[in-house]
Amino acid sequence: MTHEELDLNSPDKRRTFWIVLVLNALLAAGFLFSGVIADSNALLANGLDNTSDAAVYALSLLALTRSRGWKRGAAKVSGSMLLIFAGLVIIDAVRRYLTGSEPLGWTMIVMAIIAAAINLLSLYLLRRLEHKDVNLRAAITFSFNDFIANGGIIVAGALIFITGNNWPDLIVGGAVAGIAAYGGVEILKDAHMDKHEEQGTAQKRSD
Repeated sequence: MTHEELDLNSPDKRRTFWIVLVLNALLAAGFLFSGVIADSNALLANGLDNTSDAAVYALSLLALTRSRGWKRGAAKVSGSMLLIFAGLVIIDAVRRYLTGSEPLGWTMIVMAIIAAAINLLSLYLLRRLEHKDVNLRAAITFSFNDFIANGGIIVAGALIFITGNNWPDLIVGGAVAGIAAYGGVEILKDAHMDKHEEQGTAQKRSD
């Protein structure tokens, strides 16, 4: 693949990543604040997730004009961050299970609806870009996973409002961690496959 095909210097790509970066930073702040107020593992989980996403988009912006190998390195950092985040969320869910919590269902629902709309916008902006390299594919994975998690929070919030129990919050928080872990593994696999693809292309050229 040529430099022109990758379109590394596309102003549209840089602008899109900046927009999505800002959106995820705002979402992270909103989730973390509402998570503390609502005593919700699921909201805090999404806050950490969006913090990780924002860091990933920052890395992706740095990677836009870098080599293919640098891009793979950034993607590996992205995948590893998701795995670490998943572990932290599970630890917090276990703590809340043992010590108890009183999540606020309505706060969870309202925040999740706002986040779902923002994640849909992010997905639209990312998917319309052409020549999707490993970092752009990772960004799309993040936004799609976040959208799914928002739906889970809405369901959990409704169940908490109905039952008055905290288990829906803990289940969704754990599920968000599972989605993040799966996404992290997929990103690491994608980076690994990209390396072999590049080596295969280089081998063909040498032959």
